[in-house]
Amino acid sequence: MRRSEFEVSDPQVIESVLMECEYGVLSLISDNEPYGVAVNFAYRDGKFYFHGSLEGRKAEAIGERAKCSFVVVKPYAYIPSYFSDTRSACPATQYFASVIARGEVVRLDDPVQKAFGLTALMEKMQPEGGYEPIDATNLIYMKMIEKTGVYVIESNSITLKVKAGQNLSQERQISLISRLEERGASADSATIQMMSRFQKQGE
Repeated sequence: MRRSEFEVSDPQVIESVLMECEYGVLSLISDNEPYGVAVNFAYRDGKFYFHGSLEGRKAEAIGERAKCSFVVVKPYAYIPSYFSDTRSACPATQYFASVIARGEVVRLDDPVQKAFGLTALMEKMQPEGGYEPIDATNLIYMKMIEKTGVYVIESNSITLKVKAGQNLSQERQISLISRLEERGASADSATIQMMSRFQKQGE
């Protein structure tokens, strides 16, 4: 990563960011061309799980195993240039957190492993429960598990980039937080929390 002040290596921070994100973009090679597709995912024990069809372009590109890149982005507030008390457009930016995983995506065939991946997805999408646990031996799920494609991304590297004003002076950070509080847009509160969380990395 070119700007080391934006890099975060703490696994717990990486996991917390991933828990906040709804989907990521899976990049593959299909017919000798780059191919990207958005997927809902769950992150569990260092692996990314998603589901889909057993047929179609995505399934064909994956086969039983394929090299891949997976990008997840959590957008935060737009920072307008005039927050820097200048008429220049140059300071305008957006704060964000992004995770990039590289490795291989594998099609799961074992019903128990597929049930594990589907359970991880349900626990993320429906944490309140309200459904019968997914079990490969449960008659209500056996056919569904057989016909559903479940995939896991086995990563050999995961990097997190957080752009939250770490490169700014403490005085500039305080001024920017004040501007965000005054504006009070929908993403500003979460952005302030993120800035405060990573502020020490820039001091």
